Amino acid sequence: MTVDPYTPHSGDRRYTVVHYDLEVDYRVTTNRLVGTATIRLRMQEPAKHVSLDLVGLKATKVRVSGDRAASFRQDERRIKVLFGSERSSGDEITVTVDYSGAPSPRRTRWGLLGWEELEDGVLVASQPTGAPTWFPCNDLPSDKATYRLEFTADPEYTVVSGGAATRSTQRGRTRWTFHQPVPTATYLMTVQIGQYDDDRVDLGATPGRLFHPRALASRVRADFAALPQMMDAFVDAFGPYPYESYKVVVTPDVLEIPLEAQGMAIFGANHVDGAGGSDRLIAHELAHQWFGNSVGVARWQDIWLNEGYACYAEWLWSEASGGSSAHAKAVAHHRHLRTLPHDLVLSDPGASDMFDDRVYKRGALTLHALRLTIGDEVFFALTQEWTSRFAGLAVTSDDFLGLVDEIAGGQARTLVRTWIDELPLPALPPTQGQRRAATTHSAVGEAPAPRD
Repeated sequence: MTVDPYTPHSGDRRYTVVHYDLEVDYRVTTNRLVGTATIRLRMQEPAKHVSLDLVGLKATKVRVSGDRAASFRQDERRIKVLFGSERSSGDEITVTVDYSGAPSPRRTRWGLLGWEELEDGVLVASQPTGAPTWFPCNDLPSDKATYRLEFTADPEYTVVSGGAATRSTQRGRTRWTFHQPVPTATYLMTVQIGQYDDDRVDLGATPGRLFHPRALASRVRADFAALPQMMDAFVDAFGPYPYESYKVVVTPDVLEIPLEAQGMAIFGANHVDGAGGSDRLIAHELAHQWFGNSVGVARWQDIWLNEGYACYAEWLWSEASGGSSAHAKAVAHHRHLRTLPHDLVLSDPGASDMFDDRVYKRGALTLHALRLTIGDEVFFALTQEWTSRFAGLAVTSDDFLGLVDEIAGGQARTLVRTWIDELPLPALPPTQGQRRAATTHSAVGEAPAPRD
């Protein structure tokens, strides 16, 4: 099987990773990283070698368990691990890589990705191919694994990553240990480093944490005050929150856009104004924990499944919090999309356009059109079945279409296909009230109500 055509230079489908054990020592002042990655992998086909993605860092030693004849070669993008003899499909192998260097972001068609130094700390933004800037990995969205991350840093800094965390101090350095038992795509593993305060937030059944510079405390607390109500609304709509906690990091630096990671979201100082100016962004990143993180995509061409639902969550929260209704949002965005070029196929937008705003908005409109067609009860039942049945897995549009067919029938499946597989923008289906009005008007010989 070939690698993802959107990221053809990343990943190796000859194997899948079962577990990453990462030991990293990092000095903020000198940007010096020394790491050891112990990677337990399972062969998917017979092979004499496998590749690991690693960018900008140098592998100094590579060991393969039980294979003294193993060797390695490294180029600017990968480590090629050569076995002493061919390995069979199903074999489990442990590869250990010692590596070091000065991590930096990589240049891609989507901009700079991965490890990035802040004015005082570090940001990791990996979607879609930035993970290899700080650890060797199989960088495919479909290859989800569990993690243990042991990260040692300067004592004045807080290190934040996904999963349960413990902290200890040894020889003037602080060691942070994180356990991520939920299968996680490489691009969703992160570390965020800064001089942060740590606020605890009650999110119902889910412990919440807000990490932020002290100078931004009042703005952060004001802007995230509604996070408990937002969590309640999304649990009602999407099903149980999929992780053991939810962490938010607000950096002291300005960021172009917020970022999601496994069990986390990252915002810039420009995203907190103390007046709720980023409410929709907070909703969007929280929704990604269900859509994109728990239920992830197997290939980047289906990113509408992540972004469409996260965008639609913005509209649902607007309605739940007393703002414009989801339908009013849909009508407005549909009107705007009609003015833009119709040259993007939602189910395969192309690598250059997979983060185009039309993917987000048309994805959300697809879901709203489905909701209008099948009704609220069936739509939200379908959504919760989606998040439950495919939790921890990597999916495609065909998986979603199959579930729509199973729960809502063939006509609903055809409707979704029209929205995601064809270039022209379909009209929004009529609302329930418009359908009733159309029936009444038709009975007395009048024209039906407009569609949107």
